[in-house]
Amino acid sequence: MKNKIKAMVMAAGMGSRLEPITLMFPKPLIPVMNRPLMDIILSQLHAIGVDEVISNTYYLADQIIDRYSKNNLGIKFSHIKETELSGTAGGVKKCQFFFDEGEDFIVMSGDVLTTADITEGIEIHKKSGAIATIGVKQIPHELVSHFGVVVTDEKGFITEFQEKPPVEEAKSNLINTGIYIFNYKIFDYIPENTFYDFAKNVFPKLLEENQINTFQVNGYWNDIGTIGQYKQSIQDVFNGVCKIDHEQIHETNLGNYISGNSKVPTTVRMIGNNVIGNNCKLGEYIKLENCVVLDNSEIKTGTELSNCVVLPQIANKKITEKISKKEILILFFKSIRCFRI
Repeated sequence: MKNKIKAMVMAAGMGSRLEPITLMFPKPLIPVMNRPLMDIILSQLHAIGVDEVISNTYYLADQIIDRYSKNNLGIKFSHIKETELSGTAGGVKKCQFFFDEGEDFIVMSGDVLTTADITEGIEIHKKSGAIATIGVKQIPHELVSHFGVVVTDEKGFITEFQEKPPVEEAKSNLINTGIYIFNYKIFDYIPENTFYDFAKNVFPKLLEENQINTFQVNGYWNDIGTIGQYKQSIQDVFNGVCKIDHEQIHETNLGNYISGNSKVPTTVRMIGNNVIGNNCKLGEYIKLENCVVLDNSEIKTGTELSNCVVLPQIANKKITEKISKKEILILFFKSIRCFRI
């Protein structure tokens, strides 16, 4: 049975670690297999019965608002436009008007690719009576220093948080995935018009009152916060590690690719797993190996690229001011070799 529950997708962040991609569009609109990440998130929410979603927006807000104010994803989309960042909890507080008093709701980050069973999380949350329930995931112990670690009791309630602890000091290999189910009471713990963070300001108080439960994220989860994590998410979809809806994958004798509406000449060699966006222009005798070519990009005849993210021609003044020509060449044309036909 589907849940009638509202949700919030946090979409205000700057995404500086994903520059220069995020100089063109905000993190929630980064394409994964030629679909904006937030399209994937909203479709997943709709599939479990969510039809009303709100987002706090700030950085390149109009792109998000324009895309989702009218959408074909089955979602009635609302938004607020922040004039200054207010922290994770502060941003949720500004959306309090959207949620129903006494009810539970979902909060997700707009930069997470996941197949988490949120329906199960909602059921666990309701049975527990907790104010907050956090999705947690087991990871290899040697990786815990990159994440926020949680320690739980035998009932699954959190007893301690460790923020990016050294491996030898970590008391658990469970990490906070940034998928939350809250009861409306959460707003009692967040003051108005104040920069407030869940990890630093809200959760310590809830911890004292034993009000934070957990549910296991057994499916795929990746926080797309860096270029490396972004490219990894693409590879994970191609390799079947992450199962999401996407366009048909074309197979070659050396690899796989998707190409949107772009024409791929027969002389192009695809090695590994490659994504070609929409409206791209590809020359002859190109070689691509594990590359992501974003919409409206052009690759000249004879170009060979390996492990690159290719952006369209840098024409935006804001982008050119922030990235030097040398940096562009290093990022996008590392491993490039050209040859004459």
